[in-house]
Amino acid sequence: MAAKQSGKIEKADIPRKTVYRLSIYSRCLQRLLENGIKTVSSEALAGAAGVKSPQLRKDLTYFGQFGTRGLGYDVEQLIKMISDLLGTNHLQPVVLVGVGNLGRALLSYRGFAKEGFGIVAAFDVRTLQIKDKRVTQPIYPMTEMRQFVTQNHVRMAILCVPPEEAQEVTNELVEAGVTGIMNFAPSVLQVPDEVTVNNVNLAIELENLSYFVGH
Repeated sequence: MAAKQSGKIEKADIPRKTVYRLSIYSRCLQRLLENGIKTVSSEALAGAAGVKSPQLRKDLTYFGQFGTRGLGYDVEQLIKMISDLLGTNHLQPVVLVGVGNLGRALLSYRGFAKEGFGIVAAFDVRTLQIKDKRVTQPIYPMTEMRQFVTQNHVRMAILCVPPEEAQEVTNELVEAGVTGIMNFAPSVLQVPDEVTVNNVNLAIELENLSYFVGH
């Protein structure tokens, strides 16, 4: 599929699995750039990303026709094109809700900023009880969450709350303007069509691994 004639790619046209693979390609390209490699063939990039080269070429057709036959893709150009599409060419503010053990671990992780995401604040019902030297972000009470999200134009949130609280917190986030949620709560969230939820259930992932290990 070629890019739109206007030159602007409609994100709704791109399947979620393709978006996931684009993120993988971007990381592989970054490593190539760090090693001084300026061009890469579709076969080499596909091998680094763990996909078949026809799949990679199909994924990249969303950007239209580019690349040089016999030389491959310009690494810097492809990084920029993927970053522009994924919205990681500038730091995106993210809030985290629920500062338990998992929440604190995510807050202390320094790799998000490198990938274009900054956790600007966290929210919890027990703000005075949370003391962790690794956490540098401000932690506010839940009562301030909606106002903070609205005033700071935050569109993404990480949810680390108990399952019985997940839907209520989600409703508040959506009403405040959040349109993307990474959900670590083992709960199915009901959201409007324009809101995207990525569920991260570690127990399910381990069950999946267990099946393949057992077979």
